[in-house]
Amino acid sequence: MKQNHIPRTRVKICGLTRVSDIAAVVAAGADAVGFVFHPASPRAVTPEQAAGLCRALPPFVTAVGLFVDASAETIDATLEQAPLDLIQFHGNESPEFCSGFGRRWIKALRMRPGIDLAAERERFAGADGLLLDAYEPGRAGGTGQCFDWARIPPDIAPEILLAGGLTPENVAEAIERVRPYGVDVSGGVEAARGLKDPELIFAFMQGVRDGDQRRHQPG
Repeated sequence: MKQNHIPRTRVKICGLTRVSDIAAVVAAGADAVGFVFHPASPRAVTPEQAAGLCRALPPFVTAVGLFVDASAETIDATLEQAPLDLIQFHGNESPEFCSGFGRRWIKALRMRPGIDLAAERERFAGADGLLLDAYEPGRAGGTGQCFDWARIPPDIAPEILLAGGLTPENVAEAIERVRPYGVDVSGGVEAARGLKDPELIFAFMQGVRDGDQRRHQPG
């Protein structure tokens, strides 16, 4: 994600399960939506459901499919049914595996103790970007917890997608402090697991705009 200027912060809202959620996210101005294909998640959808939700998307909103250590056969079968633009690998997938599906992709990294982000960036150089999420043993994501943003090296921060415990209340601070390429939210805009709240979505987007305004202010 190389750029020569500071753009606005891009926003992905993940874990959508209903057409009404799609409508709210699009109306709020999000750049991307995420569909979870991890059966253990309360936000999981089937390829058939995702295909229907994708039909509700207008042009220029990116459809992202999230997989966690899924087999190549499962991913291929999903791609045959759901018109996904981008794949998000959220497990222990290798760079070679991630690049084998003819789609642009991003790699999620959980911020476990001792992780070397510079080395991981080099290892996953073929990715469109790295998504940094909170680490909790035994969970692939969706923890609702923040991690210490100071652990992100300043030279890497402009390239990453920041996730993990973001809410309408803290996203402006996160953007001001980290200055990421984009942010990713799921539980922080939900009324219940898998059910998005339009008011929280709009509040989150306002928080992003506030953060962008603050990050561009001198000093």
